[in-house]
Amino acid sequence: MTGPLTDRLFRDAAGALELYTVYLGVRLGLYRALADGGPATPAELAARAGIVERYAREWLEQQAASGILAVDDPRAGAHLRRYTLPAEHVGVLVEVDDLNHGAQQSIEIARVARQLPALVEVFRSGGAPQPLAWEPECRAAPNRARFVNLLGQEWLPAIKDVDERLRADPPARVADIACGTGWSSIAMALSYPTITVHGLDLDPRAIEAARGAAEERGVADRVTFSAIDAGDLDGATFDLVTIFEALHDMTRPVEVLRTLRGLLAEGGALLVVDSLVEDEFSAPAPERDRYEYGWSVLACLPSAMDDPDSAATGTVMRAGTLRRYATEAGFGDVEILPITTDYWRFYRLRP
Repeated sequence: MTGPLTDRLFRDAAGALELYTVYLGVRLGLYRALADGGPATPAELAARAGIVERYAREWLEQQAASGILAVDDPRAGAHLRRYTLPAEHVGVLVEVDDLNHGAQQSIEIARVARQLPALVEVFRSGGAPQPLAWEPECRAAPNRARFVNLLGQEWLPAIKDVDERLRADPPARVADIACGTGWSSIAMALSYPTITVHGLDLDPRAIEAARGAAEERGVADRVTFSAIDAGDLDGATFDLVTIFEALHDMTRPVEVLRTLRGLLAEGGALLVVDSLVEDEFSAPAPERDRYEYGWSVLACLPSAMDDPDSAATGTVMRAGTLRRYATEAGFGDVEILPITTDYWRFYRLRP
């Protein structure tokens, strides 16, 4: 006999294991091989992807058993079965610009799992674990599809005066703070063909990836990337300053916001986009808060614990916390914008 929590943990374990097999499918190009080459036997997939046939067979069987792949005849011999990536799964697993793309979750889960032994130690001693080594999957951007499909097409146009400024002359200047691998900066430049964007991130490896992506998308003449702090911009001013899902990671968010206030041109806008969580703590909490708390414990809070004076915000940055940070930074008003998503809340900070 098992109880509800035991059953839940079993289901959670099964889901985690499936995510790790999705990770293999992404990193080894197995989904791409099926999408491009069509149905395959284990030997055919092994040949296309350059992997060992026995591993290919076990992975294919697991994926079909999980309902991720389809198999033409389950009763056929193990070597003869042909497996198909259903058309409705291609966007989720292969097409990184598809809004339904979800395979990046497996990359992020696999990366954070590598840090668990170090987290055990820092939970006891304090401080932060060493940053994870840069790997090929770091070049993937978990929010890329959102930026490419929604940022310049829906979200910024919903802020009327900002949209008008980004379309007007003289060309608007945008600063994208903590831009990561650059897809927010690139998406803004693609949607607004006269603006210039300066993307900033402290990770030089992310900046290198961002520059390559800007070249590939043809906007490198208007989008520049720098591995510097916003305080090093030497008196530059901007019509729009953005921070996408990054303020909660910053060790000193009030200082950052104070610096960004000084970067705003007359009439300029500061847009902060961060986790959509409940206004108050509750237990048990809604699914979104549970999800964000998981990331907070395993990734976001530890990354901010290397500074003894860190605000140690964590992923679950409620609206009241952001308002407090903004007030301490000298902003006079924080507006929650009427932009609806299932995952982010949009704030506009006014001096």
